[in-house]
Amino acid sequence: MKRWKRSLVWACALGALGAGGVAVGSWGVNAWMKSSSDGAIFESVEAVPARDVAVVLGARVMPSGEPSSALGDRLAAALALWKAGKVRVILVTGDHAAPEYNEVATMFEWLLERGVPRDRIFVDHAGLRTHDSMQRAVRVFEVDSAVVCTQRFHLARSIYLAREAGIDAVGLVADRRVYALRRRDGRREFAARVKAWLDIEVLGTQPRHLGGVIPIDGPASASHDETILRTRRGSSDAARR
Repeated sequence: MKRWKRSLVWACALGALGAGGVAVGSWGVNAWMKSSSDGAIFESVEAVPARDVAVVLGARVMPSGEPSSALGDRLAAALALWKAGKVRVILVTGDHAAPEYNEVATMFEWLLERGVPRDRIFVDHAGLRTHDSMQRAVRVFEVDSAVVCTQRFHLARSIYLAREAGIDAVGLVADRRVYALRRRDGRREFAARVKAWLDIEVLGTQPRHLGGVIPIDGPASASHDETILRTRRGSSDAARR
């Protein structure tokens, strides 16, 4: 169904239901968004269809500078895809809005230390939200096909936002453990799916930052700033040892 038709259907439904329509509509958005990703979420690297890019969505970095368990698992999923030849490059996208907090430098270094060459890692410093990450993947990095690497609870929304941005997207489940905050994350995700739908279908929300084009078919170094250049292991050859 075309976007304007979906928007009209939901608007009419909410208006008809009145105050109770918000709750009913929220449940409906969640159910529809999860069902829309049926057949696009894969449990194993072997089952994932090949795509150009692995998109690793940012998550918390610990005060020590190490990735949180959730972020580490997302990176491990992307690494497995790259080693299996399922993707040719990796795009790490996350929060670097403040100088003292840099998700993408941590992500870059984690991959570099495990053997991924510098020229295969693109860095998006302005992936402040999943919506921003997917819009920027298309409008800045010109990504048109991708495997999204994140936890299961996050994949339906991520794939929806990727597809709405114009990416032929599938997802790889990154869960490698039972997460301590899984119930909280599940509750937040319910509201986040509704917000994502509103951003796309109603509000037309734009990314906070865009900037110049850095094609994913070009040199990855075009996306590397000084924080990336200062990583502990300074070359792809060093990373391979």
